[in-house]
Amino acid sequence: MNNNTIVLTGGGTAGHVSLNQAIIPELINRGYEIHYIGSSDGIEKPIITDNFPSIPYHSISNGKLRRYFSIKNFSDPFKVLYGTLQAARVLKKVKPSLVFSKGGFVSVPVVLAAKLANIPVVIHESDITPGLANKIAMSFAKHIFTVFNETLKYLPSDKSSSIGAIIRPDLFNGDAIIAEKLTGFKYGKDTIIIMGGSQGATKINESIYENIDALTKDFQIIHLCGKGNINNSLVGKPNYIAFEYVTNELPHLLKMSNYVISRAGSNSIFEFLALKFPMLLIPLSIHASRGDQVLNANYFEEKGYAIVLEEENLTPNSFLDSITTLVNKRDDIISNQKSANSSKTPSEFVDTLLTFKK
Repeated sequence: MNNNTIVLTGGGTAGHVSLNQAIIPELINRGYEIHYIGSSDGIEKPIITDNFPSIPYHSISNGKLRRYFSIKNFSDPFKVLYGTLQAARVLKKVKPSLVFSKGGFVSVPVVLAAKLANIPVVIHESDITPGLANKIAMSFAKHIFTVFNETLKYLPSDKSSSIGAIIRPDLFNGDAIIAEKLTGFKYGKDTIIIMGGSQGATKINESIYENIDALTKDFQIIHLCGKGNINNSLVGKPNYIAFEYVTNELPHLLKMSNYVISRAGSNSIFEFLALKFPMLLIPLSIHASRGDQVLNANYFEEKGYAIVLEEENLTPNSFLDSITTLVNKRDDIISNQKSANSSKTPSEFVDTLLTFKK
């Protein structure tokens, strides 16, 4: 067991990587050697390898865990088993004193392998209800951290605690001059940043395109549209710019922005809350997910932190009407956000995480 080595895992979406991305610099600054275990084709691989090229990245096999019938349900358990063997080989070689999992399907083989090797596992669940991967993995964990207090009722009481949101400090360090260079926009003019998540959001993108003239008449629009979703017909349109996906540029784009339209992944919306952004949340439909984003969005609406437009009710008119409501309620939303519980820094979270090392 190497007390200076820690293995991180998590992937499938950017939300399952962002906390790992936030704590890696803090762990490195404290002298820890970090290894990352993820899939070969998930979004976690470019995020980690591009931003932290010195960190060894280990690819393993992983099957998707489904709540519905699929013929792949018969083959994917073997992928999980193979992934567990691959993870076990990595853990045996690097001998970490701790495995930290942010969830996603790829984390399950890693957690299983760590349990078999008697390596302590700590899990982080950011949604109100645990995802399927974390539901499976929690049986093998030493501790589970949550963002929402409400999540604790779904978890073993003897090994779970709510730690709140962990917010990256760099989000507060955006530079207006850099933002102007990235966008060609003028700092100080009303700007909306629209984020459909790391994989984009087709219905949100379509609503933007259908309303593009009305939107760009009153606002500068920064559109994070998802990989492969750039609309070439709008390239160069005044007051509109699109990016497939951003990482290090995000703090600068947020500095330029006054409002945000977003899906309702927990990590993102708590970051917007910390930054005091008026939010229009369009959660991923319960018909296309397990409903976690709907719960997150409704919680924020009940607290007065955001307004919500259900995807089922998303039309060109309802989209514009919701933006008008967002602008009109701006001051009330920001006032409510100021009374929200304080968030944690990555440094504060790492202090707690390291208490579980073997």
